[in-house]
Amino acid sequence: MKFGIIRERKNPPDKRVVLSPEACSRLLMKHTEASVVVEPSPIRTYTDSDYEAKRLVVASTMEDCQVLLGVKEVPIADLIPNKKYFFFSHTIKKQSYNRSLLQAVLAKNIELYDHEVITNKNGQRLVAFGRYAGIVGAYNGFRAYGLKFGTFLLPKAETLKDQQALIAELQKIKLPNIKILLTGRGRVGNGAKEMLDAINLKKVTVKEYLEEDFNEPVYCQIDASEYNKRKDGARGNKQDFFANPEQYMSNFFRFAKVTDFYIAGHFYGQGAPYLYTKEDAKHPDFKIKVVADVSCDIDGPVATTIKPSTIADPIYGFDPKTGLETDFKNPSAIAVMAVDNLPCELPRDASEGFGEAFLKHVIPAFFNGDKNGVLERARMTQNGKLTARYAYLQEYVDGK
Repeated sequence: MKFGIIRERKNPPDKRVVLSPEACSRLLMKHTEASVVVEPSPIRTYTDSDYEAKRLVVASTMEDCQVLLGVKEVPIADLIPNKKYFFFSHTIKKQSYNRSLLQAVLAKNIELYDHEVITNKNGQRLVAFGRYAGIVGAYNGFRAYGLKFGTFLLPKAETLKDQQALIAELQKIKLPNIKILLTGRGRVGNGAKEMLDAINLKKVTVKEYLEEDFNEPVYCQIDASEYNKRKDGARGNKQDFFANPEQYMSNFFRFAKVTDFYIAGHFYGQGAPYLYTKEDAKHPDFKIKVVADVSCDIDGPVATTIKPSTIADPIYGFDPKTGLETDFKNPSAIAVMAVDNLPCELPRDASEGFGEAFLKHVIPAFFNGDKNGVLERARMTQNGKLTARYAYLQEYVDGK
């Protein structure tokens, strides 16, 4: 089995890679029947010489490989027919902007495996960049806070080497006695929590957070069962919420009344209530002034997120009165950091973490007959058609 590490060609450039030089070496040591070819790249976080130092072949011969590994969408013109491809296709939710990509994949008889649907038998994702989105998102949120209020200045995350460098910068600043709210306990939420804990912020309970004042900055991490409640007044729980989201309404505003800085690291499912609306943001008791929306659902559950921001220009202002964008430094504005490709700012750490999971969960499936069904569940197309699991995308492909 010959694997090809393809060059990322989507703009803006993405420095991440599925397998680092070290990960490639480990793959070859464990699976002696495998081989790896690395396509030359001027932007990858690891240089061509980094791979060559591990005695890996660097060559533009992707046509000779059976399985091609990438991160972001491959431009249609660069798709090689009759290959197995791994990348984030951003088509599983019928994203209109990538319909032509999926059509081209089918037309070129490509077997597409989307990283987003590489799961175990219980549907839990096995490979993801979420932890690093949380890490960078929390850092960027603190940076936005400092810029909004002129209290401190942090360098951009993309200029720093790794997570430890981000932590070192955060340890230099002095925060006022603010309350920080973090939603989510998955990869993203816990990635953000790593950063809060790394700078020794005090974690408090929901009751303490809502009812008490503190003479130091504190944070509270909450999950769906704490910011939603059943409409019928019955006692709910997280499992019931995910099974019956339409039976719930938001209970978030009680947090908004006491929160200064909010980090959104939750998963938002179809049919779930919004955390807060634009009307909520207009309320005089709505206290949040800085939002780091790591989840970044546009015009969705976090109503102040009206557009994605970029690594180059990561912060914008939301005017609660008009619901429109404004200068984030305006006293009445809510500063919003909603970069939708945060792991790109920590490309080396993100690539190492992703590769570790890919080596553990995906690569073995090529050599054990896919005994755990990992490849089968992630295979979106085969023989020029959608597989049964993704047949729901047919109307989308047909343009209906």
